[in-house]
Amino acid sequence: MTTTNLKLRHVQLKFRISASADAAWAALHSPVVLTALYAPVIVVEPLTHADEGSLLHSAVRLRLFGRLTVGTQLIGAYDEVREHHGETVRILRDSGIPLTGPLSSLDVWDHRMAVSELPDGRALWRDRLVFAGPGSLLLLPVLWAAWQWRGWRIRRLSRTWDRAAEDLHGPVPLSPRRAPRPGRRGSRAGSGRPKPPA
Repeated sequence: MTTTNLKLRHVQLKFRISASADAAWAALHSPVVLTALYAPVIVVEPLTHADEGSLLHSAVRLRLFGRLTVGTQLIGAYDEVREHHGETVRILRDSGIPLTGPLSSLDVWDHRMAVSELPDGRALWRDRLVFAGPGSLLLLPVLWAAWQWRGWRIRRLSRTWDRAAEDLHGPVPLSPRRAPRPGRRGSRAGSGRPKPPA
């Protein structure tokens, strides 16, 4: 199947959070925040010890309530900065791909998390997942529900991010490298589906 035959679907969120844009950007790069977003329903675990320091370039295992493995996923995240209508928008883009489990029926996985500063000092959070594949229609309501949970967790967790950011030593640097385009089966530009780690 080529990319031209894939029907792209998406789920997205857009809301204000209590934290500043700098604190939200730091939280986006925190493994602690990443694992907390889906807890306790989904527990995110690194597959190797080498991945424990940062989950932004790693393979992870997903466990339902920390007990039943529901799949593994490759995370390949990188940073972008864009100007949009005069505002600076910082974007963390995950172009990894599900490896095993129900989500592995997807051939496209493009997840973008963006933060921008609001006039009152708070941040605007945008969260959009574009996906496609044979199982995308069946997975749409599941991912929509997961994104509602994700949004609720972000709103709650963001109340503590400003305090946590005070402990950081300077701003989070932007990654100079760019990751490949989202993995797409049958696409020359795609990264393809890697084999899950042993």
